Amino acid sequence: MNKPFSVPLPVSVSDDQTIVSYVVKHAAQHPEHALFEINDGGTWRKLSARDVLTQVRGLAVLLYRHGLRRGDAVAMMSRTRLEWSLLDLAAWYLGATVVPVYESSSAEQTQWILSDSAAVLAVAETSDLAAVITAARDVEDGHRVETTLIIDKGEFIAPEPTEAELAEIEQLYAKRSLSDIATIIYTSGTTGKPKGVELTQGNFVTLSEGILVDLHEVVADEGTRTLLFLPMAHVFARILSVLCIIQGVPLGHIPDTAQAVSDIATFKPTFLMSVPRIWEKVYTGAEQKQGGGLKRRIFIWAVRVAIAYSRSLDAGGPSPALKAQHRLADKLVLSKLRAALGGNLTYAISGGAPLGERLGHFYRGVGLVMLEGYGLTETTAPLTVNRPDKTSIGSVGYPLPGTSIAIADDGEILAKGVGVFERYHNNEQANAEAFRDGWFATGDLGDMDENGFVRITGRKKEIIVTAGGKNVAPSQLEDRLRVHPLVSQCMVVGDGRPFVGVLVTLDRDMLPIWLKNKGIENLSIEEAKQHPVVLERLNGAIKRANVGVSRAESIRAMRILDDDFTVDNGALTPSLKVKRHVVTERYAKDIDALYADAKRERDANGAS
Repeated sequence: MNKPFSVPLPVSVSDDQTIVSYVVKHAAQHPEHALFEINDGGTWRKLSARDVLTQVRGLAVLLYRHGLRRGDAVAMMSRTRLEWSLLDLAAWYLGATVVPVYESSSAEQTQWILSDSAAVLAVAETSDLAAVITAARDVEDGHRVETTLIIDKGEFIAPEPTEAELAEIEQLYAKRSLSDIATIIYTSGTTGKPKGVELTQGNFVTLSEGILVDLHEVVADEGTRTLLFLPMAHVFARILSVLCIIQGVPLGHIPDTAQAVSDIATFKPTFLMSVPRIWEKVYTGAEQKQGGGLKRRIFIWAVRVAIAYSRSLDAGGPSPALKAQHRLADKLVLSKLRAALGGNLTYAISGGAPLGERLGHFYRGVGLVMLEGYGLTETTAPLTVNRPDKTSIGSVGYPLPGTSIAIADDGEILAKGVGVFERYHNNEQANAEAFRDGWFATGDLGDMDENGFVRITGRKKEIIVTAGGKNVAPSQLEDRLRVHPLVSQCMVVGDGRPFVGVLVTLDRDMLPIWLKNKGIENLSIEEAKQHPVVLERLNGAIKRANVGVSRAESIRAMRILDDDFTVDNGALTPSLKVKRHVVTERYAKDIDALYADAKRERDANGAS
């Protein structure tokens, strides 16, 4: 193991300083300050700290009436909306634990989560989602959650509490502690049954307090505001929600990501947190909207200028000529992109997967400070992040306050710190496997420089070993390939095979725009996957992706699939990561065909 890199925690937190206690403080000190904003037909309506606390106490009474007590678990199955944040706060007021269930979960998956967590109550957004919870009872050994409150039927509304009920919940609130389990988040289950990650109030609060000091200008300056459109079943969204609650930053919720761009324009956030796929989509969408001809050429030129300008900031600063080009690019293209993102967006935090150096430089050249970070469910999301005044583009930053990072001899990233969980729920075997001499073994591979900047090189369990014995980290190739506007998803294959190949799915929304820009009549997926121009451009994207790896690691063959990888069909996790074992099994014939076609082509070329 190399020498660990640690950043000390600059704050101390008292044991009764739980998340919901900050709402109580805000309501007492700044009762009219908006903690949340609600989209009302394109106009954002403020919800004051006083009103939030009233709702939280009322909803705590509602949950109490339905049997929720200190230490109990309540399940939540919903899209990202205000009610989720309110449920968190109401449950935490009682000292209870919130257990997220993704909307895409099957009855079997839901049954496992409800059973393992021993949930006594559930809240669902819709009747359809409530039906999944009900169906989970019928699964063999199904855990019975007798009551499911349905948000859209008006069943999750604060009642008028009695004095006795308020006294009861205040007694429970008085017992609050940082050791209380705030949430049990079940991992995506890419292999085996999902493991329940116990995260405490202390994990969230102490980590957040350190972030608020270290990234003050990003998440805590006067006028800071942000939107949440990531799934709140995911820890990345929950830490953002908690950060905003603690600091009192106005937070809006977007249930439908299809509306994200229009909601960003009206809400005008100052910073956003998202996964790389969203930033890739923003870029490719902007590129394809330019159409063809001169307008498109100007856009491509402006992108190159933005990237060059950003790179120059790390190499002594831009030349006078580059400054002039950047001013023109900003006037023609870059300022319009900023306007589309609300006009006030200054910072963006990207995590969940590598962003890619090119996109990082592009967004910085646009005027958006893109801070890439890294973390896992088990670490309450962020372990490392770049800072505005200390950034290494292409890295995932250096440790947050209260966090230590080390690299094991085999290249695995190890972590300790205030955000690192203590245990998996009811799973001693997994607990024993997760830690090495007190260090959490992340399962990710990477390296770290003398300044603590970490670079991710792959996932330990995802390393492909070809028939020739070459170790290949697929994520590096996949991240570069997904930037192409035609590519929706891709997965590198080659385990035990003679060379590396890739499965590609086409972006159904982007395809017609791309074809129109190229002067090609609209094509079906079946037609597009055989069209020579489509194949030529995708092969070009593969060549560009291969630039950063050796020949033995490079992609040699491609197969375009008829359908996409989605959360609904089980090929993606809810955080949009490819479930490799699912794709490998489902598309086994396509993988075999990829290698058979490549062999036939090689044999034919050899015969000629």
